[in-house]
Amino acid sequence: QVQPVESGGGLVQPGGSRRLSCTASGYAFSTYTMSWVRWTPEKGFEWVSEITADGGKSDYANSVKGRFTISRDNAKNTLYLQMDSLKPEDTALYYCLRGSSTTWRQEGYWGQGTQVTVSS
Repeated sequence: QVQPVESGGGLVQPGGSRRLSCTASGYAFSTYTMSWVRWTPEKGFEWVSEITADGGKSDYANSVKGRFTISRDNAKNTLYLQMDSLKPEDTALYYCLRGSSTTWRQEGYWGQGTQVTVSS
């Protein structure tokens, strides 16, 4: 069964850093482009970043470009999101999903997500 498990969230002060992790199981992780998306009640879902299957290419939403870095370790079936210079507007529930910026909505398997709260 496809089962993403996100972790690493928590409370962080503005300007701080946090690294999220997502461990995947139940499918061939190394063959999929992966994305991070986030959700807030005010804005709904926002695609954040994607990385190709081999990790060779990545892309970011303008709102996080230059502050977030996506990476993956295919040997560990794990996706990462390094978040630096965090802002209050980064507060959200973060999910990892199979797919790109244009296909993630088609994914039917979601984890619990991990909550990031940026506040002083």
